[in-house]
Amino acid sequence: MNLSRCFLAALFAASVAAAQQPAAPEPPATALTIYNQDFAVARTTLNLDLQAGINCVETNQVTNRLEPDSVMLRGLDQTRDSAKPSFRILEQNYEAAIVTQDFLLQKYVGKTIEFEISPGTNVEGKIIRAPSMNQNQYGNLEQTPALIEVKGQMQFQLPGMPLFPASTDGLLLKPALRWQIETDKPRKVDAELAYITNGINWEATYNVVAQSGGAALEGTEKANMVGWVTIKNNSGANFPRANIKLMAGDVARIQPPQFGRLFATGASETVMVDARNVVTQKPFDDFHLYDLHRTVALADGEIKQVQFLDAAGIAVERSYIYDGAESDQQNYYNGGVNMEQAFHVGDANQKVAIVEEIRNTEANHLGIPLPAGRLRFYRRDADGQVEFVGESVINHTPAEDTVRVTTGSAFDVKGARRQTDFSIDHQHRSMEETFEIKLTNQKAEAVNVKVLEHLYRGNNWVIEEKSADYNKLDSHTIEIPAQVPAQGSAIVTYKVKYTW
Repeated sequence: MNLSRCFLAALFAASVAAAQQPAAPEPPATALTIYNQDFAVARTTLNLDLQAGINCVETNQVTNRLEPDSVMLRGLDQTRDSAKPSFRILEQNYEAAIVTQDFLLQKYVGKTIEFEISPGTNVEGKIIRAPSMNQNQYGNLEQTPALIEVKGQMQFQLPGMPLFPASTDGLLLKPALRWQIETDKPRKVDAELAYITNGINWEATYNVVAQSGGAALEGTEKANMVGWVTIKNNSGANFPRANIKLMAGDVARIQPPQFGRLFATGASETVMVDARNVVTQKPFDDFHLYDLHRTVALADGEIKQVQFLDAAGIAVERSYIYDGAESDQQNYYNGGVNMEQAFHVGDANQKVAIVEEIRNTEANHLGIPLPAGRLRFYRRDADGQVEFVGESVINHTPAEDTVRVTTGSAFDVKGARRQTDFSIDHQHRSMEETFEIKLTNQKAEAVNVKVLEHLYRGNNWVIEEKSADYNKLDSHTIEIPAQVPAQGSAIVTYKVKYTW
């Protein structure tokens, strides 16, 4: 029996069985492990009733963005131990060309159908060419418009909504996986179907509310942090019952070249999920796995949010940082010695960054691995109202590490940087330059500013003169603390000597 005849027989048998038996039981839950790289691993159980010889098996419990070569179908006995497989897969087919308007237009090329111009008003049109997506000479996808003959004239657009004959014969309404499976004797087997699908993603978002009452001074203050997981399903499939886990980390993926992508668009619904079943996490390989501990419905096009973190009374350290050479700093050093006097001494950055630091420790009411995501910072004003004061993106942050986010630039604290001296002694292979950094503060209270300086002219350097002590952060960066009085200014100077 060839494959097409095999499936025709299976479809006929299924229709007869459906007419004679009560509704099928609820399908088993799908286990979804979602990665924050727009893909997921889906696992479900198929109950196979196999006869001796070759069997035709089909399921439509899959997405239309499935990666066919990632599909694995194995008996559960085989997944638990190294027992001999109870069946053998001879052939596997994935059919994702589900019926759409463009698909039907392609099917009816050369035929005449009716188009609805307005309610109750139709016109006949012959489909000369159906719309299609093709790659242009640059590798990008472009749509070729339809060509329709109406009343003896050609037009490059549909005259109305196409009306097709009411028949689904030969049409694929859902994507499907089909197998030819061979077994030596009749047997009932519970098998695990696992595959990778694109179009499912998750991301973490954090809301931090500082309780400073509008003071907004540098130093330590108390805040509350709430973390949310946002899950987006654009896989083209509904999951009525899904057990969801979330994988945090950067998993290596081979990405095929993409010259253009075509997405189906539809309405999205945002659903908030009660978090009484606490989300837990555990290490897995070199990543972290978060478990929602609940069965949820995840519809196609749906956005679902789950709270996974709620910490009160965390300490937040607020500081000001001035990096006058912030722009183009990576151009300082290219493996040799840069001896240009005018190098990077033009207009300096004047903005003083506001940086919030949060220790991710148990003592600070946290101490769990925090997945990468967007962190929004709020502060209560003197009236108790919550005001948004900035946001940033954090990287994956393990326990005992520190979250550092720049929430904006200070309005009343500014900086200026200029080169005041420069000299080169070619005979002694040395170079000296002096910088002056001026900080101004129009606030009603004094502030402490950390001045960052990047010594990228060469590898060998020494600070010969300085107005204040400095901390060496790395081989090319120093940090100079400065206190700027209320409605006043402070000046930081230093002289550096390079040798080669």
